[in-house]
Amino acid sequence: MTAPRLFGVPARDAPVVAVVRRGPSDWCRLGRWDVGDEPSWTPGAWLRATVYPQRCALSPDGRWLSYFALGGPARWAAGGTYVAVSRLPWATALAAWGTDGTWTRGAEFVDDRDVWELGEPDEGTAGPLRDRWGMQWVRPASYAVERRSGWSEAAGSTPYDQYDPDDPWDLRRAPTLTMARRRPAGTGVLTVTGAYAAFRTFDRDTYGAPDYRLDGGPLPDVQWADWAPGGALLVATADGRLHVRAGDAPHQVTWEVDLSADRPEPQPPPAQAREW
Repeated sequence: MTAPRLFGVPARDAPVVAVVRRGPSDWCRLGRWDVGDEPSWTPGAWLRATVYPQRCALSPDGRWLSYFALGGPARWAAGGTYVAVSRLPWATALAAWGTDGTWTRGAEFVDDRDVWELGEPDEGTAGPLRDRWGMQWVRPASYAVERRSGWSEAAGSTPYDQYDPDDPWDLRRAPTLTMARRRPAGTGVLTVTGAYAAFRTFDRDTYGAPDYRLDGGPLPDVQWADWAPGGALLVATADGRLHVRAGDAPHQVTWEVDLSADRPEPQPPPAQAREW
């Protein structure tokens, strides 16, 4: 049994993480991970499609997910590759924009409501969304999701503003680039290195698993990690578990859910998934 690949997309202003699960085979699943004082897990929609984790974004309040997906033959105006906005943890597209293939970075939420780079959606309506947030296309930088939650290039890594203009997708620095984030409360610096970690679409067998470290010490068997707003360490393990760990004791698990045995059981979305 192959463990799922898990990736977290944190909200900027709320203790919420959207989790993108890949596997088994052609399936993906979304989920909502509340990481406040009383952590909880809400499983969401299964999709028989590829959702690109590093091309997703969560609204700052944790309510809406912008995701980029590659599906099969499409019977809707957005086509087979599209950016959609849904209510987390569901995938029901409240608005969707078709793209010209997979060469897109996805779209992200911004505070300025006057910023709207996406145009009118091909499916659905964006009116309620525009009343709250602006949206723009994500700039072509590695570790796009991490940058929104406070990560930056570690000392010794080439800053993004000095990137190679002949590398418009920022691919060349990815194998050696290290990103770092300081613990929001208390001490500790989390780092991650690896081309697969930077994009999550590269071949992991070729480029290797992400190398997560805390204050230079390895975090073994970790495929994703970040800080919770209160300073706890959030971890997705290599065998498919979500952990909340003590921020000052990175191996002390204080909460856990095991996702390794989940199998696709797509269900119709609830009524609230169809409402802004």
